[in-house]
Formats: sequence, C-alpha cells, structure tokens
Amino acid sequence: MEKNRFFPEVNGNFGFGCMRLPMNGDEVDLAEFSRMTDAFIDAGFNYFDTAHGYIRGKSELAIRECVSKRHDRSSFLLADKLTEPFFDSEDDVEPFIRSQLELCGVEYFDFYLMHAQGMRNYAKFKKYKAYETAYGLKEKGLIRHFGISFHDTPEMLDTILTEHPEVEFVQIQFNYADYDNAAVQSKQVYEVCEKHGKPVIVMEPVKGGTLVNLPEKADAVLKELNGGSNASYALRFAAGFPNIAVVLSGMSNMAQMEDNIRTMKDFKPLSEAEQDAINRVRDVFKGFDLIPCTACRYCIEENECPMNIRIPDLFATLNNYQTFQSDNSFFYYGDIITGNGRGKASECLKCGMCENVCPQHLPIRDYLEKVAATFER
Repeated sequence: MEKNRFFPEVNGNFGFGCMRLPMNGDEVDLAEFSRMTDAFIDAGFNYFDTAHGYIRGKSELAIRECVSKRHDRSSFLLADKLTEPFFDSEDDVEPFIRSQLELCGVEYFDFYLMHAQGMRNYAKFKKYKAYETAYGLKEKGLIRHFGISFHDTPEMLDTILTEHPEVEFVQIQFNYADYDNAAVQSKQVYEVCEKHGKPVIVMEPVKGGTLVNLPEKADAVLKELNGGSNASYALRFAAGFPNIAVVLSGMSNMAQMEDNIRTMKDFKPLSEAEQDAINRVRDVFKGFDLIPCTACRYCIEENECPMNIRIPDLFATLNNYQTFQSDNSFFYYGDIITGNGRGKASECLKCGMCENVCPQHLPIRDYLEKVAATFER
C-alpha cells in the first residue's frame, strides 16, 4: 500500500471514522469493533478518527479497549477533537485534551482538530485561545498534526485559515450529493482549502448512508455499471480529487468494513463512465425534496431535546417516504415516537437548541412541521 503523499505516516488514503460503531443496544459492541479494527489494521490501514461527543463519550472508550490496548502504538494513528460544549474558559482547554488522551489510552494524538468550526462557535474558540493552547501542546509533543473540522461557508473557512495559517489540514463534508449543493457548498469549501494549500480529510463520503440506500431509479444507474457497491462509488468519488489526503468511513459492521477495504486497498479513481453515472444519480436526487440530514445526531446528543424528539430518525423516515412512497414509513414513525417519553414532531417547542448545534445549519423546526404534516394527519 502506498504511503500518503500529504502525511507519510498515514497508510493509503482511507480512515476509520468512529462515530457510528457497531452497537448492542446503547453500548458499543466491543467484540465486533475489535474484529473490525483487526481487519482494518491487517489490511494495512492505520488512521482512526473519534471525538469526545461521539456516541455520548463511548467512542473514545471503545478506542481505548479495542485499539489502544490491543495494538502496538506504532500500528495505528489516532485523531481526536475539541468540541465546543466541553470547555467554558481558557483554563479548561488543556486539561480537557489531556483527559481525552487518558480516555483513549494514548500518550499523544497523531492528529487533533478544532471541531465543527463555523460562524456559530469560532468566536468562542478565539476568546478562550483554544487554537493557541492546542498548538502549544503540539510543541510539547502531545499532538503531532493540528487541524480543524469545518461546517460552514467558504467565506468563513477563508477567514479561519487566514487568521490561523498554522492549521495543517481541514476536515470537510464532501460527497457527490453535496458537491454542488447550495447549502453545503462542498466544492467551494474544497477550493478554499486548495487556495490555502491545506490537504483535506473527508467526512460523510456516503452522506450518513444516503448514498448507499439509493432510491430505485438512482440505484439502477449504478447497477448498470456492473461494478462495485453503491458505497464504493461514493468513496472513490471523494478520494479522486487531488487535494484529498484521507477519506473517512463510519462503518458499523464487518460487511461494511470488508466492502470498504476492497474499494480502498487498491484505490482507483472513477472512470469517465462511472463519473457520468454519478452525475445521473445526482440528477435523480435533485428530483426529490429530501431533508439533507446526515444523522450525525449532534442535535440530540450535544443537547437534550426538552421533548425527547428523535430528530434524525424522524427525518430519515420522512426521506424514506418521500423516496419510496411506502406506507411502512407510517409504522416506522409510530415506532420512533413510542416509549421512553419520546415526543412527536408536532410537540416541538420551537426552542431552537437543535438548530444551534446542527453542522448542516438545517431549519430543523420547519422540517419537523413537515414531518408532522405527513405522519400525524
């Protein structure tokens, strides 16, 4: 496997995103995660990505149990992040990062990111000198590479990179569905990274599974290629751009791991025919009125919805109904709102807490009205 041309310690151009790990109920399935970790490392890959908020803190602990305790430190690289809710002063930043090292069972982070940067939270990171503190830890050897993850406009990214030239890389949402999306602006954000000479790490290459479970018309387009899986085309699209260093995939079972390894171990960019098919699939998506939610779950995991509304699940159900027009969606909706005091879409208080943390900047309250109008008739 070729070494990464941007970061020679990274094997290949593929990383294990640890936000959607295999689960047993509310707990990470450590046995399955260990099997997946072994397969990933045995295939020659070594880049793992986590954050303190992933799976309500359980991702970091799973990294410690299944990666750090079971594999030599030289065999894996680990990326972690500083997220806004976990610090409230300049004095909080360094102790929190050190606590993450302990939670993950490592003595240093290979990559460390200021998380989900954008207009909403950048001022707080500036006020409490989070960039300066993290870079100071880089000088102490606790961080090897310093970067940011980003969810906002190209103009905002240009501002951040201008003010912080020490940033070594940028992690962005990048997939073929969002490439020319006016809300996400993946293409323009990528071009700002190129302008500043910053390599890109890709998150959401399959858009939270949306580009795997395609509507029938789109699925048929890719099936005509008689090639790989739907996920494989999405990964290869993202990895085919010249400034992409690593593509992260949030895998939650061994079948996904095996498919992704087949795709990325001997990586080949999309052919002209495959790129044309991707363009046709993109056109199919434009014909649906879908909610562009990636199911990151920040809206319900970084905030406790006062009405316990399972927002990503409701959005996925509406998208499924819009795409397939299946009456089963009404049963799924009923299941989602049943038990544990879960709220219906119509019970939204319009407090806006969810919108404050949404990386996609979605008008969640408006979308919940649409969910209610569809399923609570």
